[in-house]
Amino acid sequence: MSQDNGTLDACQQRIGYAFKDIGLLKAAMTHSSAARHRSDSNERMEFLGDAILGVVVCQELFERFPDAQEGDLTKIKSAVVSRRACADVALELKLPDSLIVGMGMESGDNLPRSLAAGVLEAVIAAIHLDGGVEAARRFILTHMSDEIRRAAESEHRFNYKSQLQQLAQQRWNSTPQYDLLDEKGPDHSKCFEVAVAIGTRHFAGAWGPSKKEAEQKAALLALIDLGVLDREALAEHR
Repeated sequence: MSQDNGTLDACQQRIGYAFKDIGLLKAAMTHSSAARHRSDSNERMEFLGDAILGVVVCQELFERFPDAQEGDLTKIKSAVVSRRACADVALELKLPDSLIVGMGMESGDNLPRSLAAGVLEAVIAAIHLDGGVEAARRFILTHMSDEIRRAAESEHRFNYKSQLQQLAQQRWNSTPQYDLLDEKGPDHSKCFEVAVAIGTRHFAGAWGPSKKEAEQKAALLALIDLGVLDREALAEHR
């Protein structure tokens, strides 16, 4: 299946980037079913684009959320670079409409979502090769900012320690303190009881399979006690 320059021009307008070497965009838009050899398809570009996407998102999260722990950043990053998120962005940009496919394959809205995600990664690689890392970074942050925001909000929703810390600082200009009250069980399967205090306010302790999990649940109990969350949040946390 051939592709005219008008299709590529329309693609450039949608993605907001004009290629110096239009051949790079054409390569990014060539599915293996339409390539003479597999090495001529966009699969190698997908590999490179996936790596570039990961680095750019990691740096953005590192700079945007200076107080977030490694585990929290990892969860947000995983959501942002997921096949689901990449497919959503690819479809918003209508990238599948410009994909070159072979006989028997459908492009456009009928393209499988996993392939749509791969097209976005290939385009990221093409922009990187054509305009450098800053051009790729601008493209990623422009078109994936909503994914970063949604993933961060979702992670914050269940990060009860972070919520409690913000509340304590806003209301009492204080930082929650977590105290280990008890632990039980063999070394390979311990449980820990942790309670949180904010200044002179002390809240009920909570058990968890790790100190981190116990701290999260203790923070949740404190938020419930303070009227910020209702007890239904306990069911969501399990």
